[in-house]
Amino acid sequence: MKGTEAIEKPYVVKSHDIHIDADYAKWIADVKHRYRSAQIKAAVRVNAEKLIFNWELGRDLVQKKAEERWGSGVVEQISLDLRREFPTDGFSTSNLWYMKKWYLFYTSAKMNPTILQRLIGEFKVPQNESGQKLHQVGGELPMPFAKVPWRHHIEIITKCKTIEEALFYINQTIEHGLSRAALVNCIKADLYLHKGKIINNFSNLLPAPHSKLAQEVLKENYDFGFAAVEHEIYDETELEEALTKNITNLLLEMGNGFAFIGRQKEFIAGGHARRIDLLFYHIRLRCYIVCELKAKPFQPEYAGKLNFYVNAIDNVLKQADDNPTIGLLVCSDLNTTEVQWAFKGIETPMGVATYNNIKIKDALPSREQLTERVKVLQKELLEKKRLMKKTLIKI
Repeated sequence: MKGTEAIEKPYVVKSHDIHIDADYAKWIADVKHRYRSAQIKAAVRVNAEKLIFNWELGRDLVQKKAEERWGSGVVEQISLDLRREFPTDGFSTSNLWYMKKWYLFYTSAKMNPTILQRLIGEFKVPQNESGQKLHQVGGELPMPFAKVPWRHHIEIITKCKTIEEALFYINQTIEHGLSRAALVNCIKADLYLHKGKIINNFSNLLPAPHSKLAQEVLKENYDFGFAAVEHEIYDETELEEALTKNITNLLLEMGNGFAFIGRQKEFIAGGHARRIDLLFYHIRLRCYIVCELKAKPFQPEYAGKLNFYVNAIDNVLKQADDNPTIGLLVCSDLNTTEVQWAFKGIETPMGVATYNNIKIKDALPSREQLTERVKVLQKELLEKKRLMKKTLIKI
């Protein structure tokens, strides 16, 4: 009995009681990695099961013609019945309507299952871990959809106009692990239309896989609606300052994988100090990206200056395991022919894009702002009339 008590009695492990070597460290690191992986897989599996349920409930509402069969208020009734049993599981009336809309979005009469299967294949949406093929749409949920959180799906079906566009954002969410805020930002910036269309010389100067990825990463137009300058006529310095006041929004607009290195990054060449407007490093491209801002339309000489800066970074910062530095020129406008001619003879990879939606601080107020001001003035006027009337009565 005493022996059992001695074994069960708590004790402190001292350093001389164990011997930690390289094999132990490697093994415990592997255990931690496997546990994290198990946690992620469990979360994905739970999400998948909930999404499958949502899809099937949306399908039931459509196929059973619930409103025709049980009345126009049946969705509200279903919500009450389910919330009575499962009060915290997301069975609000609006959520049920989204389930129906989600199912209908991908299974409308204009889109048969075969076409949707092909589109999903074209966008290379990953299948599930076991390699299971897509279920037939119209029945079970296509398995790649189960990798995207429910709220992401709602944002996609309420903001996208076509299935092709929706599948593009599903693919982006899965491939880049987009948060909901990042997804909304991508949709707002119309990444579907702008992605991969930047004017560039990548195919001539970069290996095929790297060239393709660079074209996917950089946009043809950047939405700088989060930035504001003082006056309608502004220069590059003002534009740069407006953009870098909110680095978070700037990085969200640039896209997934961008790391901000600095503004007005200085280097010395030939005894002269030079400064780069914005310098980034892209994680997936594994290269520096030199970004030059121009508050004017593209001019051919801009390409030569950007070429100089790209070569400088290749010589000053680029390491042996980095890929070639890429130049990005962002102008207020451009002429495609001028850009293509300016690229001839240049041996560094670069692209030229445009920007829009810069806010002007001293611009005339919007209709909404004017309406609000009129309301305030009307309230003030009524208050003055009331006080005057009160004063006259006293007299």
